[in-house]
Amino acid sequence: MDGVPALQEPLKKVLGPATAKVMAEHLGLHTVGDLLHHYPRRYEERGQLTHLADLPMDEHVTVVAQVADARLHSFASAKAPRGKGQRLEVTITDGSGRLQLVFFGNGVHKPHKELLPGTRAMFAGKVSVFNRRLQLAHPAYELLRGDGEEAVESWAGALIPIYPATAKLESWKIGKAVQTVLPSAQEALDPLPDSLRAGRGLLPLPEALLKIHRPHTKADIADARARLKWDEAFVLQVALARRRHAETHLPAVPRVAGPDGLLAAFDDRLPFTLTEGQQKVSREIFDDLATSHPMHRLLQGEVGSGKTLVALRAMLAVVDAGGQAAMLAPTEVLAQQHHRSITEMMGELAEGGMLGGAEHATKVVLLTGSMGTAARRRALLDLATGEAGIVIGTHALIEDKVQFHDLGLVVVDEQHRFGVEQRDALRGKGKQPPHLLVMTATPIPRTVAMTVFGDLETSVLDQLPAGRSPIASHVVPAADKPHFLARAWERVREEVEAGHQAYVVCPRIGDEEEDPKKAGEKPAEGEEKRPPLAVLDVAGQLGRGPLKGLKVEVLHGRMHPDDKDAVMRRFAAGETDVLVATTVIEVGVNVPNATAMVIMDADRFGVSQLHQLRGRVGRGSAPGLCLLVTEMPEASPARQRLNAVASTLDGFELSRIDLEQRREGDVLGQAQSGARSSLRVLAVIEDEEVIAEARAEAAAVVAADPELERLPGLRTALDALLDDEREQYLEKG
Repeated sequence: MDGVPALQEPLKKVLGPATAKVMAEHLGLHTVGDLLHHYPRRYEERGQLTHLADLPMDEHVTVVAQVADARLHSFASAKAPRGKGQRLEVTITDGSGRLQLVFFGNGVHKPHKELLPGTRAMFAGKVSVFNRRLQLAHPAYELLRGDGEEAVESWAGALIPIYPATAKLESWKIGKAVQTVLPSAQEALDPLPDSLRAGRGLLPLPEALLKIHRPHTKADIADARARLKWDEAFVLQVALARRRHAETHLPAVPRVAGPDGLLAAFDDRLPFTLTEGQQKVSREIFDDLATSHPMHRLLQGEVGSGKTLVALRAMLAVVDAGGQAAMLAPTEVLAQQHHRSITEMMGELAEGGMLGGAEHATKVVLLTGSMGTAARRRALLDLATGEAGIVIGTHALIEDKVQFHDLGLVVVDEQHRFGVEQRDALRGKGKQPPHLLVMTATPIPRTVAMTVFGDLETSVLDQLPAGRSPIASHVVPAADKPHFLARAWERVREEVEAGHQAYVVCPRIGDEEEDPKKAGEKPAEGEEKRPPLAVLDVAGQLGRGPLKGLKVEVLHGRMHPDDKDAVMRRFAAGETDVLVATTVIEVGVNVPNATAMVIMDADRFGVSQLHQLRGRVGRGSAPGLCLLVTEMPEASPARQRLNAVASTLDGFELSRIDLEQRREGDVLGQAQSGARSSLRVLAVIEDEEVIAEARAEAAAVVAADPELERLPGLRTALDALLDDEREQYLEKG
């Protein structure tokens, strides 16, 4: 292990304090090892030019191109009233398109001398539009030929690496820094066991690092990436396998429902039979609950597949066995909704200790932050005495004051919205670690489940219960065809006249201090004709215009919880025709009579979010209708995304599309903290095979050597992956 220090050497010692500071602040790179693992995003070939035709707007880009034209203009300005102001306009081309570069003032002299027609260079800057043309203002640049002054030795190879860069640190500066530390790659400790590496014909790590940064051929890049993907997949899967291994050694109280207790009484009350999927998943859960180590299961199901019912049966089984169950919801609206639907499903079985309660009944209490003091005190007492078998709440459940008599099961709804610390705090409230069931209605591709939730066993509900209606989805191109939007409001009126209700979803609330039109967003021609995209404005305009005479109400996150609940109750009771809301209705809201949804500015929502929102309609026997309103042009990626949502109701298919478009965030939960992703070359969707194989290899390695004593290189890689924050993430799961 004597080679470790070379890669742990702080960058400030090697590159100097100024460069190291920028690397730490803007790229999160602190050591030589960090920099060696900052891989090129792509490679330019000397003889080939970048595609200027498809540059992304407002993004920091690096392009390789040739100067076609350079002109110096003089002009008068406040600072230079005698016409001495200067502007250099340089046009660069790559065969696919042209791009204008602009330099002003004192910044024109050097580029004016250097950027002569025919010169090739790398340019870096932020793409903007001026006079309807793409431009880079004051880009940084690096000439790609030695004019006798300085031959650009760092680009001697045929393939030029382009690094993920920032405005403060251009790609070529990162390239030069990499050149400085590259000799240290020889001392990199290999995390892969020799037998695994040899068996799969993978390069040794030092060679892979050399080839990824300084490839001579495209084959070098492919070999290096294949090797480095394995590192990422394997080290991550080892972390998860160790976590699973540790969980199986924790004690837990087995919870087995009696043959004629609360669960049996509940099943007798059900007016329908469970789907095959619900029965299968329930068996998996009950088997887990019967063991003496904690269940760790992810229950993922399509919108409306009956996850809540499956979770409720698990909670009833635990209550039957003498324990208590807690269900955590991400918002008060959802906690209240769950409480309502669960008490309705249970009927007198939820009236334990009350007059009219059934023989096996228990109490189901709600606990949220906005409850009155008296109600809160009652709920806390019921939990502490064990009188309440089931509690449903928000993160208010986690406060220190909340004591359970015997917490046996924690159900977390919509895990991706719930902090790890919060789950951990709740887990600490049991006498022994409680069983854990995590539910998500966002379908997760198998590879992501293996990567993000690799420490959880997975159950999937992919059948919809009988009686659920199909949902027709259509894109409404408001800019190209304004009459389509008028027709959308007519459709809403028709649904209401047929006795149904509708949602209208907007991206903003509308009482924000800043008016978007004042914030430099020039309205496009004709934009004033359609409603602004905020709940409060849209509701007002609809009420005065196309939906005049209908009962329109608003719902958004900034309302008082009691008001939110009152609005939802009126909508659920059918007293409101149209609910204009933000995404607070995205998850779990269940009003079977709501059949239509219009999503304004739908291009501002993610694919999974649109799928979740759409799942709020078509929940009864009448067919659902979802209209995705957008002003994006037909050829735009945003419009293609909406077309994809409109074309399929398969959440798993959409989640793949979503992931391919968004690229993976950090699978170890770092996305929220803004730190770098732990995945650099591994693509969760494309590399499904690598991930599955790495999971199997990791399980075998951990089973044989849980502490990894015989694999020091793997231990080192694991320590680097699991810095303090990630370690906590995995620990708390």
